[in-house]
Amino acid sequence: MASESKAPASIALPVLPLDDEVVLPGMVVPLDLSDNDVRAAVEAAQAAARGGPGKPRVLLVPRVEGTYAGIGVLGTVEQVGRLSDGDPGALIRARGRVRIGAGTTGPGGALWVEGTLLEETLPDPLPGSVTELVKEYKALATSWLRKRGAWQVVDRVQQIEGVGALADNAGYSPFLTVEQKLALLETTDPVARLKLATAQLREHLAEQDVAETIAKDVQEGVDKQQREFLLRRQLEAVRKELRELNGEGEADETDDYRARVEAADLPEKVREAALKEVEKLERSSDQSPEGSWIRTWLDTVLELPWNERTEDRYDIPGAQAVLDAEHAGLEDVKERITEYLAVRKRRAERGLGVVGGRRGGAVLALVGPPGVGKTSLGESVAHAMGRKFVRVALGGVRDEAEIRGHRRTYVGALPGRIVRAIKEAGSMNPVVLLDEIDKVGSDFRGDPAAALLEVLDPAQNHTFRDHYLEVELDLSDVVFLATANVLEAIPEALLDRMELVRLDGYTEDEKVVIARDHLLPRQLERAGLAEGEVVLEEPALRKLAGEYTREAGVRTLERSIARLLRKVAAQHELGERELPATLGADDLRGLIGRPHHVPESAQDPAERRTSVPGVATGLAVTGAGGDVLFVEASLADPETGAAGLTLTGQLGDVMKESAQIALSFLRSHGAELELPVTGLKDRGVHIHFPAGAVPKDGPSAGITMTTALASLLSGRQVRTDVAMTGEVSLTGRVLPIGGLKQKLLAAHRAGITTVVIPKRNEPDLDDVPAEILDKLDVHPVTDVRQVLEIALAPAEVAVGVAA
Repeated sequence: MASESKAPASIALPVLPLDDEVVLPGMVVPLDLSDNDVRAAVEAAQAAARGGPGKPRVLLVPRVEGTYAGIGVLGTVEQVGRLSDGDPGALIRARGRVRIGAGTTGPGGALWVEGTLLEETLPDPLPGSVTELVKEYKALATSWLRKRGAWQVVDRVQQIEGVGALADNAGYSPFLTVEQKLALLETTDPVARLKLATAQLREHLAEQDVAETIAKDVQEGVDKQQREFLLRRQLEAVRKELRELNGEGEADETDDYRARVEAADLPEKVREAALKEVEKLERSSDQSPEGSWIRTWLDTVLELPWNERTEDRYDIPGAQAVLDAEHAGLEDVKERITEYLAVRKRRAERGLGVVGGRRGGAVLALVGPPGVGKTSLGESVAHAMGRKFVRVALGGVRDEAEIRGHRRTYVGALPGRIVRAIKEAGSMNPVVLLDEIDKVGSDFRGDPAAALLEVLDPAQNHTFRDHYLEVELDLSDVVFLATANVLEAIPEALLDRMELVRLDGYTEDEKVVIARDHLLPRQLERAGLAEGEVVLEEPALRKLAGEYTREAGVRTLERSIARLLRKVAAQHELGERELPATLGADDLRGLIGRPHHVPESAQDPAERRTSVPGVATGLAVTGAGGDVLFVEASLADPETGAAGLTLTGQLGDVMKESAQIALSFLRSHGAELELPVTGLKDRGVHIHFPAGAVPKDGPSAGITMTTALASLLSGRQVRTDVAMTGEVSLTGRVLPIGGLKQKLLAAHRAGITTVVIPKRNEPDLDDVPAEILDKLDVHPVTDVRQVLEIALAPAEVAVGVAA
């Protein structure tokens, strides 16, 4: 066994405290003698060694937060003199570990203690595991020292042979904390101490590697940004030189947003907002996502036609001729557009183009059943006015941002549909068709109809502000045409901002003209047929419109014509028909089958719905236009005991109330009308409206139900050629209703010749086409008694069609 220390076993030493510092054996440290504790310990050691052979000895004890460690280090005072900064100091060499014992006395003012010098023993030769541990520590220490450039220290570490001395050499490591050094000091077993030192060094090297990797990545990023910044500056300088050599250099200005903004014809406030964004773009980094957002915003602003406007065509007769050529009927809309152009012309002539910041736009709501040409009318209006046309489909839109745009804080933000429509049109005064405005919905994302309030308000839309643009956009010169099928589905506040124009459907004569002049030529081209190869005679078109289709518009009529032409084309390819061909009314059945809508008056008398008492014909308005409505009434057998009123046919509350009113009126006035109403008390009354899958509501079927009940009680049939509409009161008064024009058009389509209407609706007959009124016998009435006199056939007539 070899001993590493030959000091005596027990010694008395003055204590030299080290505040928050640890010295390990083998270290040589300078200490400042200006510290009272250090000076007292050194002077005491000198006094004890005076006259002796050895050097003064002290006990170096760590003092952490005022507490002394249990193990100290024996140190010899090698030299006393001046430190590098000129202060008095002592150079002390640490020799070995000392376990501190009890206090004792000694010369000087220092604290003396007794201690036991700890000896370290190791087997000779060393085990293989210890040898490997020594190699690992030296390799780790060498790696760390080389990174710091301490090549001379590397050689000294490699020359250390003792295991304990090698571990104590870690005391020089600046990265070790006081706690880590204290743990090394208090570990007396040299092998365990070397393992601890190796683990501490390995952990530090791992942390250093991570820190170096992070620092390298950061430095590479900084270097890349600096390099990119320099290259871009150089590129800008090169482009500037090229522009100076080549003149203005228009092709290069696409990347220079400041030049583009200054060259663009923008309103003053828009220019200021754009220049502020350019300044932000110039200050932002190319790697910043804000730069791409600003570029997208600037591109949108620069692409908008801020001061582009098309000149209106003030040829009023020419505009009216365009409308007449492209659309048959629809006189209300044509008159309104003609009036608008006439007023625009006079305003322009008198210098009143802009009044109070507002221009003379228009907001029209075209409301009518499907297929009457609302959407195609918008393009015709733009054509007649000489303006650009753009269509905005609103059907199914549920997000308010679709109208007003998204805030720029959102990823992928876009301007709203109104701004995009202006951008697409390329002018600030296009005709914008807001299609299917009644199909706009609302959910948690907002109400698009509420966002349209500002767009469609002539008093506000000259300062419309899109959430994406955040600059004012003047929409006061835009002609907005909004289309809808159901008027009730449009919010009241939105409807109040629009001028309502009703399109109630076409007459049969108008359908024939539309089919001949518009539908047939278009379908000939789609069927691959030349003009004149297939000719449809007017009776054939009239039969198609009257018996094969029954609609307010002409979509089904166009599909019937297309089907007819496909049949003819197929027969020609099969060699069954020669072209050109002329088709009459008698040829339709062989090509497209039997008619689907045969008027009641054209049916066999025994098959008509009104061939039995208790059935009357009414008129109603649906989302597809006007339609005929049959009312059936029956009385239950008194023996069943089912008294009361039963209503079927999916009726609304208002219609149910009308049935109650009709029954109450007949009960109270039955004797006056010579009707046997005494049995109504004990017998149940059932009123049914066929087509039960279709919801029905409204008061206009009041006189129809009254007539059906009167027919049932009297046993007199209702005339087949009579239809009626009107609300009934408890006193028998006939009150006015709505949608008279659509109802009369439906009566004409159904083959009705006599119509009973309320007297107070007589002024509405001015809206009905004259050719329809010529074919209808309209009876304005004020009392139900008049209705019964007209509608009920005489008692002696079995099947009644009055003369």
